[in-house]
Amino acid sequence: MNIYLGIAGIFVLFAMISLGANVMVALGIVGFVGLFGLVGFEAALSVLSTVFFETTHSFHFTVIPLFLLMGFFALRAGLGSDVFEAANSWFGGVRGGLAISTTVAAAGFGAASGSSVGTATVFTKIALPEMLDRGYDKGLASASIAIAGTLAVMIPPSAVMVIYGILTDSSIGKLLMAGILPGIVFGILLCISIYITARRHPEMAPRSENKATWSQRIYSLRLAGPLALIVFSIIAGIYLGVFTPTEAGAMGALFTLILAVIRQRGLVGLHLKKTLLDTVRTSAMIFAVIICALVFSRFLALSGLTSDIANALAVMDVNRWVVLFIVTLIYLVLGTMMDAPALLAISLPVTYPVMHKLGFDPIWFGVYVVLLVEIGAVSPPVGINCFVVQAASEGRVELEDVFKGLIPFLIASAIMLLLLCFFPQLALYIPNSMK
Repeated sequence: MNIYLGIAGIFVLFAMISLGANVMVALGIVGFVGLFGLVGFEAALSVLSTVFFETTHSFHFTVIPLFLLMGFFALRAGLGSDVFEAANSWFGGVRGGLAISTTVAAAGFGAASGSSVGTATVFTKIALPEMLDRGYDKGLASASIAIAGTLAVMIPPSAVMVIYGILTDSSIGKLLMAGILPGIVFGILLCISIYITARRHPEMAPRSENKATWSQRIYSLRLAGPLALIVFSIIAGIYLGVFTPTEAGAMGALFTLILAVIRQRGLVGLHLKKTLLDTVRTSAMIFAVIICALVFSRFLALSGLTSDIANALAVMDVNRWVVLFIVTLIYLVLGTMMDAPALLAISLPVTYPVMHKLGFDPIWFGVYVVLLVEIGAVSPPVGINCFVVQAASEGRVELEDVFKGLIPFLIASAIMLLLLCFFPQLALYIPNSMK
């Protein structure tokens, strides 16, 4: 009987979301009502209060607002233009150089901001006008920005990785380290895609005749270098065990603030009050989603649905890679319709126990899922990053242009997924060697 209640809960959840209900509200209502049906009102209320207290009172969870604060400081300070200027000095002279520079700069800036949407917005305003003025194809220019924004959640510090760790009770430090190599390899694949496209269709990405000198390249690192040093220090500190992810977030926020003050020559340009309020609002939204997701997860666990699904797959002796392929399709479809925290909150209570039962490493699966979620964020017909780029372009590109230019990048994304499957050490080597 309990398993039927779990199945009904999933159907009701998706019905509420399809009717326009907020994901957080849908998760909370279905989870609480489901618990009420399983264990009674008082026990359900006890679970709700316990989850709320454990989530908001835990020292480890403070990493989320700290990473967000670091990202908002980077956004408000306009550090994206410094990173783009440096990347353009080093890569602007090759074929497709402006688009490649955008990808490299987005990876660097995204590591500081941790926001896929924020990175796409910033580089649409910085890089898109310059690419279009240089004669770049609208599709290639806009799509390269949309897909480059996804690197923000792969390379640490990443709030999405932290959310995965909270929802699955996995090591946050290992998850952050696990995204480094896949993020770098994915960035290289995106740059290769741009270069091949520019070689095959030179008219889509005219080559710049103005190559920077070595002195100009070195000078361009004057502000991008300190930001890279901050990110590297965070990664090295977590890897070597010098400090925890939470302490790393605090240090990152502090030093990004100092760099932003230097960049803006004071606090006025940072809009400090608005920055702090935005951090609080975003943190509250994420914590609310996590709390409701954990309540929903407890409901599914008590119903026995996830364990029954995993046991049924084990009895049927279904190849685990077939199951992974089905899970991949589900994430790609749902990823086009909702943002990363909401999708992880809805899906992980079902998919994580099944994949863990089938023998997939939790850290590897975290990297794989985060990559899927971000590929979904640029995939038609919804693709939130594509809408962000089109809206931020102020009418210079149409949504069809963005989607049309995504083809080579979606091929690169598929290759990246295959590389993770064939070479899982891409995600596991660094976390397994941590101190």
